[in-house]
Amino acid sequence: MNHVTAKQAMGNQTLTLTGLRFDASLGILESEIAEPQPIQVDAELCLGCQPLLPLDDEINHVLDYRKVRQLIIDECTAEHTNLLETLIGKLTHRLMQLPGVVGARVKIAKLEIFDDCEVAIRMETGQWATVAQGDLR
Repeated sequence: MNHVTAKQAMGNQTLTLTGLRFDASLGILESEIAEPQPIQVDAELCLGCQPLLPLDDEINHVLDYRKVRQLIIDECTAEHTNLLETLIGKLTHRLMQLPGVVGARVKIAKLEIFDDCEVAIRMETGQWATVAQGDLR
């Protein structure tokens, strides 16, 4: 019988930030160029196969979600961007450069571009495969 301790057991880990709202200078309309508009960013970062328990209970051994949150805000507010497609590409590329990140799923929504709906775009890149149950050692 195989006895695996919690420190030895592995699983796929995903860091998720949902509903991050702030103003960004984004768009081609005169009103969008003149004034930042509210956007919402959702991000999932795949960290791949990780121990169920970290080596220790210290923040410097994991991906700090406070830094991820700030990176998203900084990247989206650094400069005016005309296209939502450009902004999501730049943000997704930057998130993939974080230590340990093997996959990124990002959604950016313009919350007030129309009175009757929001407009959003999603992008996914990298690895999202799951570990087979028999491989969780």
